[in-house]
Amino acid sequence: MVVSISGLVIGVCVCHNVGMELDRFDWLSLRSEAAIDPIQPIIDPHHHLWNRNDSTYLANELLADTGSTHNVTHTVFVECRSKWDRDAEPHMAPVGETRFVAGEAAEMAERDGAVIGAIVSHADLQLGDAVAEVLAAHEKEGAGLFRGIRHATPWDADPQVHNAHTGSTEHMMQSPEFIAGARTLASLGYSFDAWLYHHQIGELVELAEAVPELPIVLDHLGGRIGVGPYAERRDQVLGDWTQAMTAAAACPNIVLKVGGIGMDNTFGTGWSEFHRPPTSEQVAEYWSDDVSWCIDTFGPSRCMFESNFPVDRQSLPYAVLWNAMQIMASDYSAAEQADLFAGTAARVYRIDLEAQT
Repeated sequence: MVVSISGLVIGVCVCHNVGMELDRFDWLSLRSEAAIDPIQPIIDPHHHLWNRNDSTYLANELLADTGSTHNVTHTVFVECRSKWDRDAEPHMAPVGETRFVAGEAAEMAERDGAVIGAIVSHADLQLGDAVAEVLAAHEKEGAGLFRGIRHATPWDADPQVHNAHTGSTEHMMQSPEFIAGARTLASLGYSFDAWLYHHQIGELVELAEAVPELPIVLDHLGGRIGVGPYAERRDQVLGDWTQAMTAAAACPNIVLKVGGIGMDNTFGTGWSEFHRPPTSEQVAEYWSDDVSWCIDTFGPSRCMFESNFPVDRQSLPYAVLWNAMQIMASDYSAAEQADLFAGTAARVYRIDLEAQT
């Protein structure tokens, strides 16, 4: 299995790569599945919200997906450069996104269905101790939902592999300023979502060891690159990724998001070129070995399934994605499945599972 994660600024929103078609609703409608388990409570711990020229995903669209088949009770918004405040000082601009998402969350809370249970925004950890000002502003605008930040750091020397949508440089996580910012983040009780490439996981491990009190969420199965120069050395990439992920799993403050599996433009599944979307059985067959290895290496209590919508909508309907997850989780116990689908996310992002939607 080869995967790749990449980011590119499109207007004020992030796109994980060029060439995505996210709103092919006629094509997506060609594959309809009922939920394998419509009762299993699910927290979707990774989705975006945006209104771009080529794609719209706001409260209405999120409610339509989460209420379609599966029992999604809560979600977690993750930064995507939506509605940054262009009138603010540059370091404070991301606070506009928290304000925007809090408004969408309030709208969802007034309606039947899933609710946004947490907001993960952006702040530049290279500000060091001064990042506290940005975090305080996020907290103020977050309507009680702000839980942490994602400072995306994916960087690669090859131009075929896109770097972070918020700007990234080589070895960014190893800079004294970044580490100081991470310590400030931890001291204030917030979490850090890490978005990077597989060859940077070693740097994340160093950060986790330097700031052991910081809860770290490693996004999208650790970002194993499968495009550009990496496409021709997949066995080597797999070995490098396996070794790095094993080291990450040895850090008790790192948990893993198991998802991003529909990013055909970077994972090379070919699904977006099908005459109709793949079945959940096809998706599970493609991903099951890697997903099972990750869950067994980190443990179910340190893994959470994610949708990464609407990015994964380029190749997968929402119901197909969650059915594939349910297939891949079927060999785990009920308690382990409870962690994978909701418990881990609830603990990491401090979501009250008893709260009524």
